[in-house]
Amino acid sequence: MVAMSDSTVKPTLSPAAVAALQQGNKIEAIKILREERNIGLKEAKDAVDDYVRSQPALQAAMAEARPGLPSVFWIVVVAALAALAWRFFFKG
Repeated sequence: MVAMSDSTVKPTLSPAAVAALQQGNKIEAIKILREERNIGLKEAKDAVDDYVRSQPALQAAMAEARPGLPSVFWIVVVAALAALAWRFFFKG
């Protein structure tokens, strides 16, 4: 019987955790893994990171995600409200 080294074993996750990752939700995948395996945060995060590293297509998709988009949205909203307030108070 031939033993496989740790580098040849591909990490696996449950379908629910994989689905969360495919939706770009790494935190949800970690939560799912913690509940399923009853492990700590660090172990779950490491397992999810290992899985993502073993899946080049998933890794590329997650790298393309733009996490800064919500903050840009709020900057635009605040700027628009400031412009409306300025117009109301100074041009009124």
